[in-house]
Amino acid sequence: MARRKRRNFTAQFKADAVRLVTTGSKTIAEVTKQFDLTETALRGWVRRAETDAGKGPPGALTTAERAELIDLRKRLKRAEMERDILKKATAFFAKENA
Repeated sequence: MARRKRRNFTAQFKADAVRLVTTGSKTIAEVTKQFDLTETALRGWVRRAETDAGKGPPGALTTAERAELIDLRKRLKRAEMERDILKKATAFFAKENA
C-alpha cells in the first residue's frame, strides 16, 4: 500500500470537521469519507478539541499549554548552552592567567 503524501490542514478546516462530529450530525467514519481523512487524524483533532474545552482527561495539556511548554523548553536549552559556553570561557581565561 502506497503512503499518502502528508497534507496540512488549516485550523478552520479542522474545527469544521470536529464540529460535524461533536454536534452529532455525522459519525467519525462519515466525516473521514466525506473529506478523505484518516480516522486517526480526525480522532486526534476531536480529542484535542475536547481537551481545549476542558472535557479531556485530567492532567492533559491544552493547545496553549503545549505551545508554552515547547517555548519554555527552547528557552531552557538556550540558557543551558549559554551557561556551558560561559563555563568554558571562564576555565579558558583562568588557565591563561595562571
